[in-house]
Amino acid sequence: MRTIRIHVALPLAVNTELALPLQASEHVSRVLRLTASDPLTLFNGDGSDYPATIQAVGKREVVVRVDARHELANESPLPLTLAQGVARGEKMDLIVQKATELGVARIVPLLTERSEVKLDATRAEKRLAHWRAVAASACEQSGRARLPEIIPTLSLPLWLDSLRKDDALRLALLPEAACSSRELRFTSAGGLLVVGPEGGLGERDIGALTAAGFEGLRLGPRILRTETAGLAALAALQALHGDG
Repeated sequence: MRTIRIHVALPLAVNTELALPLQASEHVSRVLRLTASDPLTLFNGDGSDYPATIQAVGKREVVVRVDARHELANESPLPLTLAQGVARGEKMDLIVQKATELGVARIVPLLTERSEVKLDATRAEKRLAHWRAVAASACEQSGRARLPEIIPTLSLPLWLDSLRKDDALRLALLPEAACSSRELRFTSAGGLLVVGPEGGLGERDIGALTAAGFEGLRLGPRILRTETAGLAALAALQALHGDG
């Protein structure tokens, strides 16, 4: 039987009752059609699952009792940051969803030299909230109990200026690069992976990345779309150096 997992941005404690947030309540009652005494699992991003039992289902409120806490150990031992050139439309949703399923620790939406997406402050805030909701849903499905951090959209130069000095490998997907994923050697600091938008990374982008210590990474002989490239790289890195 499939475990129903619901993300709630609330403190959770064993042997306590709480009302689910409105959106979660509507999903439980109207979409899943659960009723009193049905089991479900809550998580809030602290690394644990909280098995719970529905106590009451009202028109706009679902009350549950938290029965137990189970700490999970399914996070990747390889912390990876995906710095993704913001893609158009639903492509970015797909990238966030699948990167979360693949165990990415952090997602940085980037505006680069060839970015076609333009975001003012209001739209950028709405997109950030939407991407975080997409990631939470992907955690519900994939069994993760820690949400990847998704930071507000930054220009590539501003993001590079914000990076701290550590042992994380700095990688940029470039079709002409010579280095393959099998040749990499990671430390516990993991890695940063930069992927360009639909038009790829421009010359100024590549120059800035090179100056910041980034190494080109090649996936193979074919050029992949932006919504494929980062996900393929994450899957390869996890298989070779992380989850595998």
